Amino acid sequence: MNSTMLDNAGIANGNSAENTRFIVLISCVATIGGFLFGFDSGVINGTVDGLKQTFQSSSAGIGFEVASMLLGCAAGAFFAGRLADRWGRRAVLIIAAALFLLSALGAGAAHSSLVFVVARVLGGFAVGAASVMSPAYIAEVAPARYRGRLATVQQIAIIGGLFCAFLSNYLLAKAAGASTDPLWLGQAAWRWMFWMQALPSLAFLLLLLFIPESPRYLVVKGRKADALAVLTRLYGSTQAEATLGEIGASLSQDHRPRLSDLVNKATGKIRPIVWIGIGLATFQQLVGINVVFYYGAVLWQAVGFSENDALLINVLSGALSIGACLVTVVLIDRIGRKPLLWVGSVGMAASLALVTIAFASASLDGNGKLVLSDAMGTVALVAANVYVIFFNMSWGPVMWVMLGEMFPNQIRGSGLAVAGAAQWTSNFLITVTFPILLAGIGLAGAYGIYTVAAIISVFFVAKYVYETKGIALERMEG
Repeated sequence: MNSTMLDNAGIANGNSAENTRFIVLISCVATIGGFLFGFDSGVINGTVDGLKQTFQSSSAGIGFEVASMLLGCAAGAFFAGRLADRWGRRAVLIIAAALFLLSALGAGAAHSSLVFVVARVLGGFAVGAASVMSPAYIAEVAPARYRGRLATVQQIAIIGGLFCAFLSNYLLAKAAGASTDPLWLGQAAWRWMFWMQALPSLAFLLLLLFIPESPRYLVVKGRKADALAVLTRLYGSTQAEATLGEIGASLSQDHRPRLSDLVNKATGKIRPIVWIGIGLATFQQLVGINVVFYYGAVLWQAVGFSENDALLINVLSGALSIGACLVTVVLIDRIGRKPLLWVGSVGMAASLALVTIAFASASLDGNGKLVLSDAMGTVALVAANVYVIFFNMSWGPVMWVMLGEMFPNQIRGSGLAVAGAAQWTSNFLITVTFPILLAGIGLAGAYGIYTVAAIISVFFVAKYVYETKGIALERMEG
């Protein structure tokens, strides 16, 4: 393994003590995948005008171009686990990093819609793979006592990636004058927005060369000597021997996930817990959060804000998202999952309703564009950011936490696969339909639909979702 450079940064190397700094460093390298997940999702926000101008796309076409990444996400999440079992966790992360780099360069250079879509699908595959493998790698190298804290860094990294994409988009558009104006080397600013992602992608690819493979994977492959060497660098020789034995014992009891496990053998029906997981995954998207992340600049320009002001609002939303996520890290193990989800649903329903009312009050100017009064513009801006706060302190991180906890051991893999498919499918449908809704029933109509979904989610949480805080994974019932 080429981990000597990182290993030398450790508190202790070798035979006596846990190498905490080394564990934290390699975990942070893995979370760069989450950062790129967020950046890749957020960068599209400032490029929509450039795509329209360059590719002459219709409303349906621009919706597909924006949502195309999500097709790759579903495939990446589905295949990442199987590829990681065959080639290793580190190897799949390296593949994802290479695809992030290729996608950033290709999307920025694209001169046709087809080339752009192919580049974004490749990036989506990387997003899907990173969303599964980054937290899996952390879980397999970190000690149990602070595994949860390290895992939360992944969610913060995702939001941090979104924030950096929004900030980069704003600064590049401001430097050029507009996202469609030329910047450096005669290339439009929207192209540089994609090319900026090449920097963290390259850093991710290079740093992955210096982290070790997951010891659990090495044991599965029968490479116990290599696994012991990695565990010794992580925990010291005494604990390494004990951990190697625990991994071997747990693997001997592992149950290979099968989709048929999701059906209750006694009743012949799909287990209720599976429907709850699908509901959680679906409602997280039906409330329209990715409309804010993917189309934020379009949304605010549609009601009279300049492009620079719209991109600056995105930066504000990204910063608020990070703060809200940090609040969740503090509260989730204190007050529980269900209360956070319920409060989030109520807050999102109220704030979305205010946004809908504000958009419904808009009038049309001589060019057919929506114009909000100063008062309603303030209401829409404040309510939209309150909505972002409520989402990121509840459904954003908590949904993923619950999906990882709520399924019994024997169906956890299959349950996550089905719920994840529901999440990415809902994400795709919401993203691809927004431009069509915008051209058809307008902003007020679109946000009215998201408001209704948020209201329904209040009752869904209250009736069907149960608390998982403090319950051992082995005690989860299906």
